Amino acid sequence: MGKKLTVAAIQMISSADVADNLRSAERLIKKASDQGAVVIALPEYFCLMGLADTDKVKVRESFGHGPIQDALQDLAHKQRVFLIAGTIPLKSSDPQKVLNASLVFDPQGQCIARYDKIHLFGFQTSHERYQESETIEAGNQTTTVRIQHGDHEWVFGLSICYDLRFPELYRQQPEVDCQVIPAAFTHTTGKDHWEILLRARAIENQCYFLASAQGGLHQNQRRTWGQSMLIDPWGKIVSELPAGEGFVLGELDLSALEEVRSKLPALKHRKLM
Repeated sequence: MGKKLTVAAIQMISSADVADNLRSAERLIKKASDQGAVVIALPEYFCLMGLADTDKVKVRESFGHGPIQDALQDLAHKQRVFLIAGTIPLKSSDPQKVLNASLVFDPQGQCIARYDKIHLFGFQTSHERYQESETIEAGNQTTTVRIQHGDHEWVFGLSICYDLRFPELYRQQPEVDCQVIPAAFTHTTGKDHWEILLRARAIENQCYFLASAQGGLHQNQRRTWGQSMLIDPWGKIVSELPAGEGFVLGELDLSALEEVRSKLPALKHRKLM
């Protein structure tokens, strides 16, 4: 008992309407729960892909209070799942910015963990420009969360989107069973880097990676890459969803995790800490 854990990564094409996005999230969470998911992750910006970058500042909430957080608490409790709630815009020290926060709710609806995105995306070409630092205040602490299921306590690491490009972040965390990363990778960067980076992080940290992504053309004309997936500690893709709305479902297997770390004990061979 407790050797396996069913998890799901939800993929959305979020709009500029918070209420509509929450309804979509609820529908997909229920479907994943009905198929046995105990831990469910939402993508980055699941609650709002605004028409302007500043739109998220208008709906930001104080940590612990607000309609978005209330809805997620109710959803986690109603479906009796651990809900890793993508990212939510929370109030920061700067009134013109938000903290892009990933919150974890337990089956009782209590928030048991929080991670504020540390690395802020910046990218510019002749036809695309993204500069998250203009509307987001960076976090400064890594986060892990422990989830009891059966007789095993699973350890999950939290990171968000652009964090994926910084392997040192994952080495700052204690050893985890599964990394969960909500994301909204652009189509331009995603098609070349998303899968490669995820599989590399899974292999080098010898853990599962559950990636929950935005995956399509949004109301604001931004196009996200998608390809939500679960990757095992050997770097193999367990399940994936190339594009569109839906979710991927898969199992974390403690025996498989232990086998990889036993036959190739790379984490124990580390010299630089």
